[in-house]
Amino acid sequence: MSALTKASGALKSVDYEVFGRVQGEDGARGRGQEEEARKLGVVGWVKNTSQGTVTGQVQGPEDKVNAMKSWLSKVGSPSSRIDRTNFSNEKEISKLDFSGFSTRY
Repeated sequence: MSALTKASGALKSVDYEVFGRVQGEDGARGRGQEEEARKLGVVGWVKNTSQGTVTGQVQGPEDKVNAMKSWLSKVGSPSSRIDRTNFSNEKEISKLDFSGFSTRY
């Protein structure tokens, strides 16, 4: 099934929130997510919240979105400590809503 999904070019979108020590005053952690997203070839956005978490959305081919989900859950940006990552609103989409990956303020 996964080979068929990849061959059909299924696109996925997922929202996320990362909990732990995940915000940097210099914005470096947001840049880390931007760099990883570009490396993987996904699009979307990331933003620090007033609750001390990082929230965002990732879109792209299913296998690449899954790779980003794994990175967000287990690796994260340098100097971050991830306690947990919540994913929501995961769905198949017909087209990408973004042309790149950016940090929102």
